[in-house]
Amino acid sequence: MKARLLTGAALALTLGCGAASAQIAVSGNDNKQRLVNGVNTVVANPPPDTVTVVDLGGARPRALGEVQVPHSVVGPPTGVAVTPDERFAIVTSAQRIDPGDPTKTIPDNRVSLIDIRANPPRVVQTVEAGAGPSGVSVNRAGTLVLVANRNAGSVSVFRFRDGQLAPVSTVTIGPANSGPSHVQFTPDGRRALVTRDGDTDSRVSVLAIDGETVTKTDRDITVGVRPYGMGITPNGQWAVVANIGRGTGDADTVSLIDLRREPLLTADTISVGPTPEGIQVSPDNRHVAVTIHNGSARPPGHPLLGTAQLVILRIEGGRLRRITQAPIGAWAQGVVFSRDGRTVVVQNMADRNLAVFRFDGTRLTDTRQRIPVGGGPAAIRTAER
Repeated sequence: MKARLLTGAALALTLGCGAASAQIAVSGNDNKQRLVNGVNTVVANPPPDTVTVVDLGGARPRALGEVQVPHSVVGPPTGVAVTPDERFAIVTSAQRIDPGDPTKTIPDNRVSLIDIRANPPRVVQTVEAGAGPSGVSVNRAGTLVLVANRNAGSVSVFRFRDGQLAPVSTVTIGPANSGPSHVQFTPDGRRALVTRDGDTDSRVSVLAIDGETVTKTDRDITVGVRPYGMGITPNGQWAVVANIGRGTGDADTVSLIDLRREPLLTADTISVGPTPEGIQVSPDNRHVAVTIHNGSARPPGHPLLGTAQLVILRIEGGRLRRITQAPIGAWAQGVVFSRDGRTVVVQNMADRNLAVFRFDGTRLTDTRQRIPVGGGPAAIRTAER
C-alpha cells in the first residue's frame, strides 16, 4: 500500500514520541463518489480510497501520512476506529464499485487493519464482516472490536490480539433492513449500543458483553427518526444519538440517553436542523459537536439548499442545550475534538478537506485552516480513553 505526505520514517518517529507529542485522528476518505450538481455520483475509474493520519496535538493540526485502503461515504461517519494506544486504525468499507456496472456501487464486506506506526504505515490485515460494514468501535482494553453491518442487520465481533483481528461471532440485531449503522462500547466494556436507521426501525439496541460473549438484550431504546451516528461520554453517563430523519428538509434531532440507570432511557431530544450526521462528545463530558447537512448537498437552485452548520450542544442537568454554531462546507461528515476540547475538526466531503475550529467553551472560531486529504473525507475518529 502507498503512503504519502510525511515519509514513513518521519511518521513513525512522530508517533513513537508518545502521547505528549501526538494526538492522533484518522480520517477515512472515499474516492468512488463525488457530489456533482447536487447528485451523489459514482466516479469513473476512481483512484483508490485512502486514510489520512492527523496529529491534533500541536498549535495547528497537521496531516502526518496517508495510506490507500478501501472506505466509503455510505454509512455514518464513524467507519474508522483508533486503538487506545494509537498504534492501529480499523477501517470499514460499506460499498464498492459494482464489477458488473461501474456506474453503480454495491455493498462491500471488508474491514482493514492499519499499523499507523509502521515504517511506512501500512495495511496489515483485511478481514470480512457482514454486508455493508459501517460504524466500528474498539473497547478501552483494546481487546474487542465491534462492527455494525448496515445491509445485514447484524454486528460482527472480532478479537484483537497481537496486532491481529480474529472473528468471534455475529450478533443478529434485526432484519436486514433494520440498518445497524453504528455500534459503540460503554467505557466499562460491559455494554454496547447499536443505532438502527431502517425506515421502519428507528431505535437503539443494547448489547450485553461478558468477555468475548456479546448478546443482544431485549432492551430497545426509542429515540428520534432514523438514529445514525452516536457518541458516548468518557465517564459513561450519557450517549448522544444523531437522528438523521428522512431527508425531507424538516428539522431533525439529537437524543440524549441516560446510561446511569436501568433500564437505559432517552432523557431528552432536541431539534438541531435538517440531517445531523456527524456527532461526537468532548473529553470533558459536557459538550456535543454535531454536523448538520441543512440541504447543503442539494442541487443549485433547489428550494431546500442551505449552508451546512457545525452545532455545539451542552449536556446540562440531564438535558441538551444549543450554545453556538458556525457554517461549514457542503455535505459535511464526521467531527472530532482534540484531547483538551479546544480544537474541533470537521470533514468537508464536497471540498475534500478537514476544517479546523477553536472552541472556548462558549464560542466557535473558524481558524480558516484547511487540511487537504486524498479523497472525500467520510469518517473520522480519535482513540477513546
